[in-house]
Amino acid sequence: MPLKGPLLALGLAAVASVATSAPNDGGSSRVPAGRIDQAWAEVKWPFLMDQWGSGRAYRCNAATCGADLNLYLRPKIGFCNCDTGVSDDAEVDRVADVDLLSGRYGPVSEGRPIRVGWMNGRSRRYAVDDPRGPRRTALAIAFNDKCDVIVATLVAGTDLPEGAERAALAFLNGNQVLGWAKAELGLK
Repeated sequence: MPLKGPLLALGLAAVASVATSAPNDGGSSRVPAGRIDQAWAEVKWPFLMDQWGSGRAYRCNAATCGADLNLYLRPKIGFCNCDTGVSDDAEVDRVADVDLLSGRYGPVSEGRPIRVGWMNGRSRRYAVDDPRGPRRTALAIAFNDKCDVIVATLVAGTDLPEGAERAALAFLNGNQVLGWAKAELGLK
């Protein structure tokens, strides 16, 4: 299919174009919630229960995002470094949920700072060996309010396409997720 690459780029550009971000901001975005919130549909949490409970799962299909993207999101109350927050890669590694995908994973790059609503954090890419399918890339996104952290894990079928992080951050900065985050963190 010779058009697959251009269609993928066009789909992700359409989702990312909803976001308005400053240059060199690490991809963090502020968006009008209506359009980006509609791009992501909530689906059933696919993982077994663990000490952090279940979270929320969302899917953005290839027709909208250029590739099928899955975003898994949950709070970890009291699990963040209260003094520094999620300010370095060691903290992302400690709080991330990449282990939900597979026990075999490792970072492929240094992380970068991100901002979700009023919260600061970091994102970092990981290579994941999936026993059920091909090796793929996952993106861990962690952001905190004081001692509480919210972690998000973004995955696609194999490697994350260009623009996937921007699309996920735009959604995380939308009214739907920020309202949920305030409720989970006891801020409403």
